[in-house]
Amino acid sequence: MLQLCKFAQALQAGGRHILVVLAASLMFSGILAAQDIISAPSRPELARPATSEVPLKVTFPPFSNLKGNNTVSPASNLGAMSNFSGSTPSLNTGVALPEVRRITLDEAQQLASGSSNPLVRLAALQVRAAKEHRLGVQSLYFPNISGQFENLHFNKNTGPVLTLDRLGLTVPVEIISKNQTAVNFSAIQPVTPIFAVHQLVRIARADETIAKAKAGVPAAEAASKVEKNYFDLLIAERELVSAEAESKKIQAKWLTASNSGAPSVSRQQETDMIGAEKDVMLATSKVTELTASLNDMLGLPEGTRLDLVPPEPLVEDTSMDEAVGKAVAANAMVVEAEQTAVKARAGSTLSKMQYFPSVAIVGGYTNQNALRIILPRDFSYIGAIATYTIFDFGKRERGVKESNAQAEMAELAVPLTKAKVSADVKSSYFELERSRKLSQLARRMVSATQVMEASVQPDNSDVESAQAKMEADMFRAELEYRQAYSKLKSLMGGK
Repeated sequence: MLQLCKFAQALQAGGRHILVVLAASLMFSGILAAQDIISAPSRPELARPATSEVPLKVTFPPFSNLKGNNTVSPASNLGAMSNFSGSTPSLNTGVALPEVRRITLDEAQQLASGSSNPLVRLAALQVRAAKEHRLGVQSLYFPNISGQFENLHFNKNTGPVLTLDRLGLTVPVEIISKNQTAVNFSAIQPVTPIFAVHQLVRIARADETIAKAKAGVPAAEAASKVEKNYFDLLIAERELVSAEAESKKIQAKWLTASNSGAPSVSRQQETDMIGAEKDVMLATSKVTELTASLNDMLGLPEGTRLDLVPPEPLVEDTSMDEAVGKAVAANAMVVEAEQTAVKARAGSTLSKMQYFPSVAIVGGYTNQNALRIILPRDFSYIGAIATYTIFDFGKRERGVKESNAQAEMAELAVPLTKAKVSADVKSSYFELERSRKLSQLARRMVSATQVMEASVQPDNSDVESAQAKMEADMFRAELEYRQAYSKLKSLMGGK
């Protein structure tokens, strides 16, 4: 009994010193946590490549009104050709056609890349999950405060424990109460483990950086798909106009022949008429299919008729050095390789910390009646706990060697990834230059038809068909140019 009292007095006497140690440990963990928060890397956003203020010498040219079921209003250039109707020929059935939705390429891409896109939403959730995980790991710097409540009842007495042999007496002493209640609040502050927490925070932040680098990929892919479908529909509409013009030309040809004295329909006339009708039908079906596909991408009601506004010609002045520099700095694969190396180095450091003892400061308050003879009813306590594995048959040593090998592999993967991305950027840049020249050539060819239009009748079917075909080729070249630029931007890390 006397020894227990002396032990309690020693605890109280050393409490002040341990409190000082606990306060110093809390301050140190707070400093490390602040450093992790302040030192969070922020990768600068890539600016969109600057566009030249000088207008191109060759722009999308004006063209005359197309006749038939598709109408086009005259405009100064193709960028202003906003009245082109891509609707299919309407039948006079008395059924009300759905309302036409006028839309631009930018509006279409915004609709497809918004938060309603499940892939975009998934990428945003992955970034959020990585951030919350990193914040959760950072909280390990601070004490873990817990509470415990117990209320127990024994069905039997704890038994006599004090025996007087000379007197032949057994005195029951209730050291452990038959009915006991205890409330305990404790706080555990890690000391040496906070160095391991620092490495865990580095790993969590690397995962967050990787998630952010990949977050823009779904939106960029959605925008690229919409752009391709948008231009494919513009091309299909021009092909439909060309097919209708060819059909008019064949009808006019055989109408002239029949007026000249050929009353019966010849085999050649029937073949030409069926072929022209087939071309119109196929072109109409393609326009309908592409319209339905674009409506599905944009989340528009089924059957919505789209009035597409041809976009302005793409203008970009990206240099190869600029593209390679941005790709090496911000490409998603490069970012992932760099952050994987960071994670591997942190893992190597963590494996070496297995050789260190785990030390923590413990403090708390207890209110109990279970051991009321030995311990007071309520008391506070503070102390330190240290654990260390003396021998583990080489497990720590093997773990250190394994993590070192993984760190070396990750470090080696960084320059290899940069070299691969750099080669891809150069190849994509040459493709961009080629498609740029083809697009400019196609625009010049369409511009040259203006001279021919001025010398012929405006409703000439031959001119109408040729004009629509050339515009379709121009849109194909423009689409190839834009797709090459989108590929280069994705390699550069652009969103």
